[in-house]
Amino acid sequence: MSDQLGVPDQQVAGKSQGGAGAVYKVSLFEFENFRGKKVELSAECKDLIEKNLEKVGSIIVESCPWVAFEQKGFLGEQFVLEKGEYPRWTTWTNSQKSYCLLSIRPLKVDSADHKLYLFENSSFAGRKMEIVDDDIPSLWVHGFQDRVASAKAVNGTWVGYMYPGYRGRQFVFEHGDYKHWNDWGATEPQLQSIRRRAVKKARKQK
Repeated sequence: MSDQLGVPDQQVAGKSQGGAGAVYKVSLFEFENFRGKKVELSAECKDLIEKNLEKVGSIIVESCPWVAFEQKGFLGEQFVLEKGEYPRWTTWTNSQKSYCLLSIRPLKVDSADHKLYLFENSSFAGRKMEIVDDDIPSLWVHGFQDRVASAKAVNGTWVGYMYPGYRGRQFVFEHGDYKHWNDWGATEPQLQSIRRRAVKKARKQK
């Protein structure tokens, strides 16, 4: 079993991700509705506490997508953040099992094309499902059971979910090989829906 890693087989960088000329910027606030202490970032941060931000209550993504994590060092539950405003926790997560956000990094986007292979067993063994330029709200509908133990992201960036309809914990699949579910930050091989990285902005809340 591999160690839990947020990003396998690839380098994590700041502004160099997301294609030539991509500039990342995000603002994190201590309290809801963009109040309290504010921290602005343009590159990854493995520990927000080192930035004197012990809690995050709201977020504004000003440019390019980001992925935030429950724990330091890009570990734990993941939260995909598109460009837009997130005035409270419920606007960036639907699992609500944790209220911690301690690290954040730019989300790598290497291609407009999308191709992904899912495998029933670890090390790319067992039943295989190929997904090309499509979103899958339920893997069951396509004859692939909820057990997904390894994956290969050939093109594009994907977001997987524990439950059908893009619900539950989120898991990011950037370009690379994921030989074991620990490689994408999961604690069990359960994946029931998956879609290409969303391009819509977050809905603004009053």
